[in-house]
Formats: sequence, C-alpha cells, structure tokens
Amino acid sequence: MTTSGVGEAGPSPSTVRKVALAACTATSIEWYDFFIYLTAAALVFPALFFAEGLDPTIAVLASFSTAAVGFVARPVGGALFGHFGDRFGRKPTLVFALVMMGAASTLIGLLPTYATIGSLAALLLVLLRFIQGLAIGGQWGGAALLATEYAPEGKRGFYGSFAQIGVPVGLIIGNVVFLVLSGTLSEEAFLAWGWRVPFLLSVVLIGLAMYIQLRIEDTPVFRQLEEKARQQQQGGEGPVQQGSPLIEVFRNHPKQVLLAAGAYIVVNGTFYIMITGTLDYGTRELGIGQSTMLAIVLFGASAGLLANPGFGALSDILGRRRVYMAGAILMALWAFPMFWLLNTATPVLMILGLVVGNSVLAMMYGPQAALFAEMFSARVRYSGASMGYQIASVFAGGLAPIIMVSLLDATGTSASVSLYIIVMAAITLLSVYLVTETFEDEMAEDQARESQAEASESRDTVTS
Repeated sequence: MTTSGVGEAGPSPSTVRKVALAACTATSIEWYDFFIYLTAAALVFPALFFAEGLDPTIAVLASFSTAAVGFVARPVGGALFGHFGDRFGRKPTLVFALVMMGAASTLIGLLPTYATIGSLAALLLVLLRFIQGLAIGGQWGGAALLATEYAPEGKRGFYGSFAQIGVPVGLIIGNVVFLVLSGTLSEEAFLAWGWRVPFLLSVVLIGLAMYIQLRIEDTPVFRQLEEKARQQQQGGEGPVQQGSPLIEVFRNHPKQVLLAAGAYIVVNGTFYIMITGTLDYGTRELGIGQSTMLAIVLFGASAGLLANPGFGALSDILGRRRVYMAGAILMALWAFPMFWLLNTATPVLMILGLVVGNSVLAMMYGPQAALFAEMFSARVRYSGASMGYQIASVFAGGLAPIIMVSLLDATGTSASVSLYIIVMAAITLLSVYLVTETFEDEMAEDQARESQAEASESRDTVTS
C-alpha cells in the first residue's frame, strides 16, 4: 500500500517481520489458553467440577456448556475492545486483552474442585471462562489488524495469515502439553494436579504482552488516523467529533458485519467439531484411548500450519472471495467422507480425515484476517472485524460441540453431524458470494471505502 506509514516511507521489512511474528506469538499463546479449556472440558472437567453420579452424557454436556460461556462472551469482548481499539489504538488494546487472558487462565489452574467447595467450583469456572471469552473477543481483532495494517502492498493475505496461524499453533501446544502430562502421569495424578499445569503456564502471556507494549509501535494506518486528526485540529477545524465506533459500524456497515459473521460460520463451527467434538466422540463413542485421540487431533490440526499462509498468499493473487468460496464448497463435499474415515476408528485414517478437513478450512481461515480488515474503514475496522468474527463464534463455535453431542445422541449416526456441516457451508458460501472483492484496495483510503459503503447501503435501501 502506498500509505503504509505516517510519513512517505512504509515500515521496514524487518519491522514487518517482527510485527508478524509478534501477532503470531500473541495469538498462539492466547488461543493456547482458550483451547486448553476445551480439552479439559472434554477430558477432565466433567469428573472434577460437577456432582458425582451424573449420567456421562449429561456431565459432558454440562462441561461443554461452561465452555460455551466463553463463546457467548466473545461478542461482548469484541464490542468493548473494538471500541477502544478504534479509539485509542490497536496495540494497547491487544496488550490489555493478553494480560486479561493470562490472568484468567492462570486462576483456572488454581481453582478448587467440586469435592472441595461444591457447586461454587463450577460457578467460578464459568466466571473465569467468561473472562477468557472477553479477552479472546478483543485479542483477535488487535492481532489481525497489527498484521494486516503493517503488511506491504499486495501481501495482506500472507501477513494476515500469521495472526491465523496462532490458532493451530495454540491448539498443538495445548494438546502436546496435555498429551505429555496424561502419558507420563497416572490417571489419579493427572486428575489430582496434572491438568492444572497447562493453565498455570499461561502466566507467560503476561510477559509477552509487556514485550509488545514496549517494543512495537501502533500500526501505520492508526498512526495516520491520529496524524490526520491532529492536522484538522491545528488547521482550526476544532477537535474532531468522534462517536462510538461500535454504533457507527452498525449504522454504516450492518451488511458487512452480518456477511463477515456468515463467512465465518462453517470455519468456526467445523473447527470446533474437529478439535473438541471429535475428542469426545473418539474417546466416548469409538472407545479410543485419551492419549491416542489427543495425538490424532494434534496431527490433524498441524495441517493448518503450512496451509494457512499458503492460502493467504494465494488470496493475494486470486482474490479473497475465490479462495474462500472454494473452501466452503470443498468443506461441504468433505463432510461425509471425513466422518466415514473417523468411524473406522483406525488412527491413520482418522488423521487423514482431520488433515484434509483442516486443510480445507485453511482455504478460508488463511485469507480471513485480510478479508475482514478490508471490509471496514480504518476508523471502525477493529469494531467491525471483531464483531463479525465474534458474533459467528456464538452461533458456530460455542454451540458446535453441544449440537454435535445432541445430534449423535438423538440420531445415533454421524451423518447428522455431516449434514450440520453442509448447512453451515451453504451459509458461508452465500455470505462470501455477497461480499465485494477488496484484495486490491488500499487499507488507508477511508474516503473511498466510506463512499463505497454508503453507496452499497443506498442501493440496498432502494431495492428493499
């Protein structure tokens, strides 16, 4: 982009690489914290935080319900952090989100269980999960904009994918820690204290937040907005009147928010089916050992490490919509074969099913940070991108494992889950089809983007 910095020259290549690495590291550790809860919700929490004697299915549903609280909190976090991210900067907002997540996760590792304090244990667990959800709701927008608004011209998809890489990296690290602990400790020791270790390690996130605060400047695009506001004030125009970015994004960009949410539906829903739903499905329904199932999910998720940046870079060439829509179509086609492979209960075939599934999701998740950032003007970009992303998380990611368990219990067949994935893929395909292609637009050209948004809204009003 031609106006990537406050001055004429854009950030140096070394600065861009440092920012991309910081965004990747931040999302990796943040999602590690978010995902270890899901792993514990499937393997540990049903036995430790709920009354003894519950039916196993009821206990798992109750545990997944506490996990879903984090997804409900994510839009709230997106709204709060989006407001501050658009008003005061991407970097300080991201830093606060990281500290919040690190503190909440560490406290989960210190929680007493049901055997010690009864039902209060589950209530405290829900509260800390809600705080985790607030943090993750604000974190993604900050990391995604840090990467895309620093990216050089023609490479936003590639550099934006570094914020996306953090998701499989966080999942892999979390699963590896649980795998090592469950494999080296007795079942009694693991339930007594071993499960706490992954949560206590989350204190590292606070140190990373301090590094970002001290070593990285805010994005060139946001600094340019600040400079423009200062020039207007110095030019005698008076202080720039700023309303709430959240209100503005819903007033001027409601279509974009809804389309962004729809675009994320199948990505978020299918991902949590593959990493949480299948973990429970494999251990409880297929009779596969806990360590083996963790390893299967781990290998499956690793496919996103290479696929995400590859498809992000491809979207810089072909456009976001083409790559994204191709991923939605392929996900619908893979929904049944994936569960056919899982149902064999053969580890190699199960890994194949999840590797292909995660690779297909990367066709959408890789370009997603750039696509969402380009859909909104810089003045409301944190709010718009965060709200689209987090609204979908409530109806897709948060409910997906619960819906999967309920469908399996009601129908007795995984075909119902495959059909569920196909419905989500159809919603995503339609949403992305209706999105305007943006991969060649300038990130900092607010006036042109606002005019385009206003014209789009006017056309919608006339035709409705």
